[in-house]
Amino acid sequence: MSERALKYSVLKHTIVENINNEEYKVGELIPSERELMEMFSVSRITVRKAIDDLVNEGYLYRVQGKGTYVKSEEMSHDLFSITSCTEDIKARGMTPSTKVVSAAVLPADRRRMRTLQIPQDSLVFRLERIYYADNSPINYTTTCLPMDLFPGLDQYDFSKESLYSIIEKKYGVKITHARRMLEAVLAHDKTAEYLGVKAGEPLILFRCNTYGEINGQERVIETFKCAYRTDLHKFYIDQVR
Repeated sequence: MSERALKYSVLKHTIVENINNEEYKVGELIPSERELMEMFSVSRITVRKAIDDLVNEGYLYRVQGKGTYVKSEEMSHDLFSITSCTEDIKARGMTPSTKVVSAAVLPADRRRMRTLQIPQDSLVFRLERIYYADNSPINYTTTCLPMDLFPGLDQYDFSKESLYSIIEKKYGVKITHARRMLEAVLAHDKTAEYLGVKAGEPLILFRCNTYGEINGQERVIETFKCAYRTDLHKFYIDQVR
């Protein structure tokens, strides 16, 4: 083993040991690149490779402009539950916040007309949001809802209000179930910018149709796509035998 490879191995092993022994605690910054270079007498290239590998292995995550943090094993989401992003973040003991990128009433395109089962010339409310957990961007969501079901929905401030809470409490719609498709994608363009990751970083993308009960009948009330950062979020399924 070369001297450089040995130094890399020692650095990476020591960081993992410090995480496991909680010397580097969950949610806290690890030492900066410069500090690690001085502590282990290694180059910046060696430090970055070790950190990159530990990010990919799920030990660490980066926040652009702030540094590298220890990742929690608890930051996960049950694929079977239907909760809003805000509810999900609160359930994990973190502080949620939301930034509305855009909110507009638009003519429905053919795909939305078919998915939402609405006639030609219908209008939809299109809402783009970035969700944050403890001030770190965690997902970017674009959702569309039919205006015939939710007149006046565009009047609410969804940087402060929960969409699902408004749907249920103000419009009396009971959310019943959702059908999701999950795929792995790469961050690009505005998605990478909104989530604070580099272009080409892996993301988990959900495409989803949400169903609700209206006047005793079930129909699609929402269609959305949601891109999650994989360095900050995991998904799990509870199975029972």
